[in-house]
Amino acid sequence: MENTNVNDLSQILPRVLVVSRRTLRKNKFVDFVGEYHLDLIVEYGAVPVIVPRVAGVHKLLESFKPIHGVLLCEGEDIDPSLYESELSSLSPQELDEIRKTHASDTAIDKEKDSIEFALAKLCLEQNIPYLGICRGSQVLNVACGGSLYQDLETEVTNYVSEENRRNHIDYDDYDGYRHEVKIVKNSPLHKWFKDSLDEEKMEIFVNSYHHQGVKRLAQRFVPMAFAPDGLIEGFYDPDMYNPEQGKFLVGLQFHPERMRKNGLEEFDFPGCPVAYQEFAKAVIACQKKLNSSLSVPKKLELNQEMENKRKILVRSFSLARSMYTRSYSLNNQSMESELEVGAEFLESNTALSVKQETRLKEMGATMRNGGSFTEKLKLDEEKQRKAMNIMKKMNVERLSELITFYQLMGKISTEVLERKLHASQSMNSTSLLNDVS
Repeated sequence: MENTNVNDLSQILPRVLVVSRRTLRKNKFVDFVGEYHLDLIVEYGAVPVIVPRVAGVHKLLESFKPIHGVLLCEGEDIDPSLYESELSSLSPQELDEIRKTHASDTAIDKEKDSIEFALAKLCLEQNIPYLGICRGSQVLNVACGGSLYQDLETEVTNYVSEENRRNHIDYDDYDGYRHEVKIVKNSPLHKWFKDSLDEEKMEIFVNSYHHQGVKRLAQRFVPMAFAPDGLIEGFYDPDMYNPEQGKFLVGLQFHPERMRKNGLEEFDFPGCPVAYQEFAKAVIACQKKLNSSLSVPKKLELNQEMENKRKILVRSFSLARSMYTRSYSLNNQSMESELEVGAEFLESNTALSVKQETRLKEMGATMRNGGSFTEKLKLDEEKQRKAMNIMKKMNVERLSELITFYQLMGKISTEVLERKLHASQSMNSTSLLNDVS
């Protein structure tokens, strides 16, 4: 890896953008991302690229390209103005009580909102794999036109039967608390947790760290799991789910990366890390597709001898172009011999198409008759002056045609030169350039 060109890294390492969260430490703000997320991204073959939650970053996201995947996870409540078209049904007293109960989550972070919604939009527009965990699933739903409950206890729990009521956050047993969810058959979640499911109940127990959740699911999504109170705990876009083809658009309200047995690194279920595994699979596939669409032949490297010959040809073509555009004649034998190098090079080529040959002849001169052309210039400078007078009287369209001719000749010369140089290196045989020199 030490000798790997930095510009080639994007061809090697699939990149997953993860937006940091801000917290106050020792009277100053610091950014962080939970390591469980980063560990799993690395474990399954991708590289996390942390996007700092700082002012103005939402305008700089193009600088983070290439982007092969986006993982959005924990954070504060999303600004309700992004999904509520009408005033909230919650009273000021209820909102105040919610802020007190969930103080660490209800401080709106508009900068983080702007960054993450810009990334979500980018993923939706460019079909970039997206995995949303907790807040990240809510961002995805809102970005696609869905809405959220601003507080589950106030808007959901109080309106369901006692037997179906569930807490969605327990500050006294933060990492240990679990509640059951019913998984939808034939969904990706069903596939991930199939070894742990009773095919009749279709339930697993998940952790829960949120006081908000999906209210209206965006139309493009299909639910994958429900809590007993009816809250959607997971969803996906079936038209954008095929990890092998680089398609992945999934939101999970729970945290599978943190579903681990007390004091151990062992997961509650074998299926817990599979969401990250499948996401990484899609990221890698996305990278391959992107690289194949952007791949270009590596720059041809010439040895010193070939480079010298290339320069001679360039000089010859440059001289010919100057003669055409400036209408001057040869004034010494050296310039004539330089011009003959390019003329002989093109004369020995047989790869020009009939269309190219016809076009060159229509314009009145080609590099193949460069010798006779220069002879005419030497013998009849008066005709040159007459030609210049005629050109001055030409309209814009006609002059444009002449310019197009010179550009076409340059393009043809470049194509021929590249073919001959490539043939010389790949076949290790005597090239036409040796004949020229």
